[in-house]
Amino acid sequence: MKKAAAPAAKKAGKAAPEKKAAATPDAKAGANAPHKLHELIMKIIDMDKGEDVVSINLAGKTAIADYMIIVTGTSSRQVISMAERIRDKLATEKFRARIEGKESGDWVIVDAGDVIVHLFRAEVREFYNLEKLWAADFSTVDYTLYHSA
Repeated sequence: MKKAAAPAAKKAGKAAPEKKAAATPDAKAGANAPHKLHELIMKIIDMDKGEDVVSINLAGKTAIADYMIIVTGTSSRQVISMAERIRDKLATEKFRARIEGKESGDWVIVDAGDVIVHLFRAEVREFYNLEKLWAADFSTVDYTLYHSA
């Protein structure tokens, strides 16, 4: 029986770096983590003077997140600044967040796992109208394509 080759790090005489577990909301705060993350983000948005803030509880509507927050900024610069501030503040609290759409500043998404934040300029928010889409009561929709007679 042949011996398995040693990892490259051991061959060079160095121990392989240990992988640290990702700081996730569940590891940080238990089952109440999505709610705590939501509260933290709402405080950050309030401090940054986000306008027309709408928070939608996604429980029972989708598995992608527990909350969706929709916010309007007065300019592209403010939208980008709010997104960066949310990401940076969450990082200090050991939460991960990714930003998408920062290049234009018209519609920026901050994905913090259990909470997704959509930051818009007013005209763009009005055009996409996410509140109408996600505020619908999905439990009353009949998805059956065919009914037997």
